[in-house]
Amino acid sequence: MKKFLIVLALLASVQVANAQVSVGAAKKAVEAAVAASQNEKKAAKVATWMKLAQTYMDAYNAPAANVLQGTNLNELKLVMGSEKPVSEENVVLNGAQFLKQVYDNKNLYFNSNGQLEIIEVTKPVIEDALPKALEAYKKAFEVDTKATKVKDIANGIKTISEKLTQEAYNAYSLGDIKKAESFFEAAFDASAQKPYEKIDTSSLYNAGFTSWNLGDYTKAKTLFDKCLDYGYFAENGEVYAKLADCAAKLDTSKAGQELSKDYLEKGFTKFPGSQSLLIGLINYYVSSGENTGRLFELLNEAKKNEPNNASLYYVEGNIHSKLGEIEEAVKSYRQCSEIDPNYEYGYIGEGILRYNQAIELQDLAQNEMDDAKYTKLVQEFETVLKQGIEPFEKAFELSKDEVVKSSIAEYLKNIYYRFREQDAKYQAGYEKYQAILSK
Repeated sequence: MKKFLIVLALLASVQVANAQVSVGAAKKAVEAAVAASQNEKKAAKVATWMKLAQTYMDAYNAPAANVLQGTNLNELKLVMGSEKPVSEENVVLNGAQFLKQVYDNKNLYFNSNGQLEIIEVTKPVIEDALPKALEAYKKAFEVDTKATKVKDIANGIKTISEKLTQEAYNAYSLGDIKKAESFFEAAFDASAQKPYEKIDTSSLYNAGFTSWNLGDYTKAKTLFDKCLDYGYFAENGEVYAKLADCAAKLDTSKAGQELSKDYLEKGFTKFPGSQSLLIGLINYYVSSGENTGRLFELLNEAKKNEPNNASLYYVEGNIHSKLGEIEEAVKSYRQCSEIDPNYEYGYIGEGILRYNQAIELQDLAQNEMDDAKYTKLVQEFETVLKQGIEPFEKAFELSKDEVVKSSIAEYLKNIYYRFREQDAKYQAGYEKYQAILSK
């Protein structure tokens, strides 16, 4: 879920306490409201359909009662009163540990902080209550010829869309990708209904993402193309990256690969900092044998639009690095600091380049049987590895991101460790970053 699924904060509507309606009362209310809707005279009244929609929503909410996401485990014990879990177990969802409490009609999942994150209803009062509530609101809008309840209907549809979205995230977290796909599509469709009529591009993208995740590239491409139609590209133009992948997998001929490239190029023009698009383009040009100069043409166009954007030179350095053009990469990385002296990534790029270059030399040396050639390779290895110290040190000094600083410190610790017996300054450097990483 984490990497490319668009994750939203807990929905505001979910945080509002549900009106406490017992399961039995909720079911009876639905039955009565359905009967009323089948009466010819009552069916002509907007109030009848509003009542039916509300009873479906009450039925949907009944199993969870007043249980709220985000509630602390200890607080929930007070709220639940005499209702106790049948069993408890520790489970892993998306690599994270959860405490799962099993009740008669629901499962509750608490994260490592002891907060309720997922409510999974196992015995709904009414099957498909949300879609049925939506149909009732649509009917209410149809018979509301005087537009007296437009705002209430719109708010009702909005709540349904939000509930469907939450169900989609729950299903994804629980590993049911197909169900998540269905809920995301339903959330998008619900949001688009009159009189609410909002385009939920996040749910549309997530529907595409889950289709892509399931390997249904035809459907995924249709949904991602629709994202472009609405002017939605997702973070760093990820829609283009996914469309490129779909196109390449749906058609392995030259035409399919050309379409894939077109998506990548269009995306890269708009989002030159996207690593997904950059790697896709590099892979395409390297594997196809086409002129890699096209990559730099695209980047130069971006530079014209943003001449003071240091990150564009960082991307240029990455391209040169991927193509094995070491000195050109270093030149581009160093241009970053010329444009913005406080931009740490140019230094990081150069440091990583030297570190990886040194690892390659080390591997060559280990496989070299000739003593003279071995000695030369070791000397080159040490020279290149030491060249990574200065840019890494500068990056560590500039960075304000603790995660980034920790990563840089790991590189520096490893480099200083290699030379700790050569000079006291290297031993000191090793001890410094070892201490930082041990905190």
